[in-house]
Amino acid sequence: MLTETLIKLFNRDLNKFIEEISQYNDEANIWKIDGLITNSAGALSLHILGNLNHFIGSILGNSGYVRQRGLEFSLEDVPKSELIQQFEDTIVIVESTLKNLTSKDLQAEYKPQVFKEPMTTEYFLVHLASHLAYHLGQINYHRRLLDK
Repeated sequence: MLTETLIKLFNRDLNKFIEEISQYNDEANIWKIDGLITNSAGALSLHILGNLNHFIGSILGNSGYVRQRGLEFSLEDVPKSELIQQFEDTIVIVESTLKNLTSKDLQAEYKPQVFKEPMTTEYFLVHLASHLAYHLGQINYHRRLLDK
């Protein structure tokens, strides 16, 4: 079933986020912006954490998570160890939520309506996986460009 594939992809990429954040030589550089690079690796990390905990954990898994999207891009200097712990916690939430979805759940309309037209839960989960991968690539470049 698709959920098994998605669990593997989310686990792979969330663990890669942990690896990328761990590789910063100077922890302060996680929050660095420079020129046209306007989002720090820290902000992108908080954004992904908020995104997955909201759309998967809260909406699909009834985790009780309350997203504060504005803080995802305004908080700074969250310690590396705390970011890593949040990623580890998110892996657990995503996996446990996806394991409980049925084929019927995947074909149901995803609520709330995120885009301008209705979509299935399956479609939105694939979107979330590609969104995660997109920001993972940004963090990889951020680290290699700004953590010298």
